[in-house]
Amino acid sequence: MTLRHSIPSLFAVLVLFAVAGALEAQARYEIPKGDGEQVVRPKAADEAIGQLKSPYCPTMLEVCSSGAGAALRDSIVELALEGWSSEELVDWVVARHGEEYRALPKREGKALVAWIVPPVGVALGVIVLMVALKGMIRPSEDDAPALATGGVSDEEEEMLRDAMRALDEEEEATFF
Repeated sequence: MTLRHSIPSLFAVLVLFAVAGALEAQARYEIPKGDGEQVVRPKAADEAIGQLKSPYCPTMLEVCSSGAGAALRDSIVELALEGWSSEELVDWVVARHGEEYRALPKREGKALVAWIVPPVGVALGVIVLMVALKGMIRPSEDDAPALATGGVSDEEEEMLRDAMRALDEEEEATFF
């Protein structure tokens, strides 16, 4: 074998070692899986991850596909395993990356408006809808005398029967 043919082979071996080394280095920072069993994340970690936007992707942290997003999720899980609450985890990420990565507004101060306005708006909308429907269903003043007397008079009933008979006669099909 000549030196010219062995250089590509040597290069391929070096690339394989580099890839294997990179994968091993990344694996050190990931939560290890059990023997075929799925590792369950603590509830506090899931709640915190669900309340954060990713500083590394234009998505939520729970669906961020970047390596840095995965590392941040793993850090949150590790801290949750140490006993941190979901609020502490969210505050820790916000302190490191900024308030703009909080997906849900705080439930205090000015941000409390974001929690109050939507339900109040829905309640007011339901009330307005009920009032509007009640106005539409209310009988008009023209119908009020007939309803107050308990129905239609004998003359009006006879007129209605004649009109129904005339309508039936017009609708009869005649076959020759």
